[in-house]
Amino acid sequence: MLTKTQEQVVLDAVNEASSVWKQSFNTGNAQGCANQYEPNAVMDVKPFGTFEGHDQICNFWQGLIDDGFCDVEYIDPVIEVIDENSALLKSAWKMNKAHGVIHKEIWVLQDNGMAKLREDSFEVQG
Repeated sequence: MLTKTQEQVVLDAVNEASSVWKQSFNTGNAQGCANQYEPNAVMDVKPFGTFEGHDQICNFWQGLIDDGFCDVEYIDPVIEVIDENSALLKSAWKMNKAHGVIHKEIWVLQDNGMAKLREDSFEVQG
C-alpha cells in the first residue's frame, strides 16, 4: 500500500507533466508535446489510428496544430495512482475545433522524477 507521500509524489509529477503537455499544445509546440511521451510510447486516437514513438506522435500533433487546433482543456480530469511509479488519467476534453474523451493516459515516473506518457488512448467525438 502506498503512503500519502508516495501517492502525492506521483500525483504532483503527473499534474506537472500534463500541464507542460497542454501548454506545449496550446503554444503550437508539437515537439514539446512529443517530449512528454516515453520514446516507445503508443498513442491510440479514435478514429485516426495508432501512433508509436516520438516521430509519429510528433507528426500527429503537428498536423493538428497546422490545421489550426488549439486551446485544449481537460474537463473534470480524474487521476488514479496505480503504484509508486505510475498513474492513470481519464478526462473529457475540448479545444477550439473538437472535443472528446481521454480513455487512458498512463503516466510513468522516469529516473529523473518527471512523469512521461507510456500509453495514450483518446477519442475525438466531434
